[in-house]
Amino acid sequence: MARPLLALIPALWVAVIAIVAVQNATPVSIRLLTLRSIEIPFGVLLAFGAAGGMVAAAIGLELLRLAPAKRKPGR
Repeated sequence: MARPLLALIPALWVAVIAIVAVQNATPVSIRLLTLRSIEIPFGVLLAFGAAGGMVAAAIGLELLRLAPAKRKPGR
């Protein structure tokens, strides 16, 4: 039951990103202090953000799995 649900979550994200990308083709740019990025469509920016978040979560989960477990003495 858990595996189909885990496969469904990214599939829903892809569907939402596709819908938003089609509806919002307006170019946007990101500003950080005085820096400004190139103008890219909002849907592309959203897709990169979602993909980056998934990669960061996968790396974080892998690091947590590899970390030695802290166990109390006597257990």
